[in-house]
Amino acid sequence: MASAKFGFFALFVGGGLAGCMGVPTEGPVSVAEQQALIAQAATTAPKLQPGEKIKVTVFGEDRLSGEYEIDPAGFVSLPLAGTVRAAGLSKPQLEQELSRKFRGEYLRNPKVTVDVASFRPFYILGEVGKPGEYAFKSGLNVMSAIALAGGSTYRASRSKVLIQHAGQSGFKEYPLAPNIPVQPGDLIRLPERYF
Repeated sequence: MASAKFGFFALFVGGGLAGCMGVPTEGPVSVAEQQALIAQAATTAPKLQPGEKIKVTVFGEDRLSGEYEIDPAGFVSLPLAGTVRAAGLSKPQLEQELSRKFRGEYLRNPKVTVDVASFRPFYILGEVGKPGEYAFKSGLNVMSAIALAGGSTYRASRSKVLIQHAGQSGFKEYPLAPNIPVQPGDLIRLPERYF
């Protein structure tokens, strides 16, 4: 009888660990990391990323203005400017770089503006009604992202959410709260709660 109990216990623990191992996590984030993420979302515009579409306007030069996609390597190709690194730059930084590239014999003092036509989507999975890919909008937080995905299921955690930001290797655990922002390209997983 003791071996049967031990076998059930080993199966229960092993099954629980196998379920946890399916999603690599880096553990919960510290309060300082949470505050830094919230402050960054509130004070700075997101950096441009591969896969996003940008709208470039060169004042007085309609044939240079248009929508361009940032390629998977992080570059964008424009007439006269050539290939320019865009990923990792903010909109003002890219505007300065494009002004510098356009300046020359053809354009003396180009006025360039850059707007994001479409951000990278975010992805949500786990205990939500409709897991999948969703369009990113400025000001999005984890609660609104879950609402977009059809809300949480009855099995969903009521206290935590796992987020993998673009460029990170694993998920980090955040509290399930409306002040946790979502960024373009995020992978969000609402885990199952333990009863």
